[in-house]
Formats: sequence, C-alpha cells, structure tokens
Amino acid sequence: MKRALKLLILLLSLLIIATSAVFVLVDWRLAQPLAKVDSKDGVFEIAPGDTARTIVTRINTRFSRDFATLDYRLSQVLVGVDNLPAGVYRVSHQDTWRSLWARIKNNEEALFSVTLIEGKTLEQWLKQLHGADYLRQSIKNTQALSNLLNIKQDSAEGWFYPETYHYRAHETDLSILRRAHAKMVTLIDRAWQQRNTLCEVQSPYELLILASIIEKETGVSGERRMVSSVFHNRLRKGMRLQSDPTTIYGINNFDGNLTRAHLREKTPYNTYRIDGLPPTPIAIPSEASIWAAAQPEPSEYFYFVANKKGEHVFSKTLEQHQRAVNRYQLN
Repeated sequence: MKRALKLLILLLSLLIIATSAVFVLVDWRLAQPLAKVDSKDGVFEIAPGDTARTIVTRINTRFSRDFATLDYRLSQVLVGVDNLPAGVYRVSHQDTWRSLWARIKNNEEALFSVTLIEGKTLEQWLKQLHGADYLRQSIKNTQALSNLLNIKQDSAEGWFYPETYHYRAHETDLSILRRAHAKMVTLIDRAWQQRNTLCEVQSPYELLILASIIEKETGVSGERRMVSSVFHNRLRKGMRLQSDPTTIYGINNFDGNLTRAHLREKTPYNTYRIDGLPPTPIAIPSEASIWAAAQPEPSEYFYFVANKKGEHVFSKTLEQHQRAVNRYQLN
C-alpha cells in the first residue's frame, strides 16, 4: 500500500513538472519577439469581422514566422482573443504576441499626425489633409467648411491654428479643422482683449487679417512687432498698406513674378489700390503674428524693405525708404 502511494505521488510530481515545463515553453513562445529585423514594422488594420486566426496568419506571414496555428491556439487558451475591436494598430518586430494582443484588446489604436504650418493658405491645408494617411475626406471646399463650422465671415481663410494634430485612423479632416478652428477662435479673442493702445484695427476679425499680412511679410521673429507697427502707423495716417503679399493673394494663378501691371490692377486684395485692410486674411497666421498684430511696437516707421540677409530695413520717411530700396533691391 505504501509502495503504491509513493508511486502515485511520484507520478503526480512528474506530471506537475511536465505540465510546468509545457507551460513555460508555451509562455516562452508567446513572449518571444515577432522577428529579429524591423523591415516589416508599421501598421495593420483589423476590419470588423476579422478573427484572431486571420490576424495571427497575417502577422506571422508579415514577419516570416512559422507555426501560425500553434500561435493561434496558444493565444486562444492562454490569452483569450475573442471579440477583438476593429481598428488600425502599430506592430513592431520587437512586439510579442502577448504585448500585441494586450494593445489590441485595450483598443490602443495607432496615432497618426499631420503638421499644418503657418503662412499657408486654407486651400493648401486642405490639399495636405487630402494626402494624409488614414484620414477620411469629408470637406468638399472652403465654403462648405465655413458652413460646417458656422464661420460668419465670407471666408474661412485664416481661422485655424497651425500646429501638429494627432488623429486615429478614419477620423475626418473636419474633426482636425474643428479643433484648429476652436483653438484659433480662443486665441483671437484673448489677443483682442489684450491689445495695446497702438492697435488700430477695429475688430477681432481685422486683427486676424492684419496678423496674416504680418505672417507673409516676415519670418523673422524679432521683426514682427515692428512690421506690425508700420502697418498700424499707416492705418492711423490713412495711408495705403502697399503690401505685396496681399496683392499676390488676389492674383489668379500667380506665377511667382509680381509685375507693375499687377500693382496697377484694382482687386479687393491689391493694397496699392485699395484703402485699409483687404476683405479677408491672406494666409494662416502664427500665434506670434497674432500677438504682434495686437501689440505693435511703438515706432515712427512707415516703410520697410528686405535687405540681403532675409531681414528688413525700416524707414521713417519716403526719402529714407527710397535710399534703402536703391541699396538693397535695385543694386
């Protein structure tokens, strides 16, 4: 009897050891990196109705792994892979089946990003969004966008905050622009409330228009408030702004060559021919340009011209300005 009991205990011990060994080997399989090289890193999509078996087959094929059926069965028993959420997920060769299943089960979808930069027009932004990865297109044109966002002005130009926006796959371009618009509305309101006494524009929208002109006139951060000062001084004196970028904005199919004929043509945006500001912004302004428009530097300057270093020379009188033009432009 004792011998039989000892034999039973020995057999049970061997069974436990064998089971533990199998479990260790199984867990080791699921904890191994999917591959040794990163050539297949990226994203993959789980469509509604995809099963764990099809996912394992696709990933193993992608990383040239064998034993897809084994990986599926082990995952099914030890991880539980039912009711997987659809979506687009990132996968790396350093992932294990355990880490990948955890990310999928937690619905930790891949994040994509698009950087919308200042100085571009809304049309240029829409083209960029049209080419963004996994971003669904829902906007037909800028007028449709104005209606969707309830923008009261005649144009949606300028009403969006430039920065990097993150999104999940199949999010719409409208959702990104809705965020950008809300942020710009908040910024314009704050800048308008904090404008200084030298600010000559009459409304938050005019502030946005002027900021867009400053954005196109200079990319030098230390110059923005001085460029703003010139425009505010001109508005105060009733002088025309005479800004090349506004004139260019009003030219259809501009080829890069601004001519005297262009400057003589009367368009709503040719500030050589019209008084005051153009009717809409001419680009997406940066936050720095908005604050420059709201808080111009005190100065007596009415003119500026680009020098040969990408900066500007400022002048108080037309005579000084003409000398600067002769030095830096005509020569």
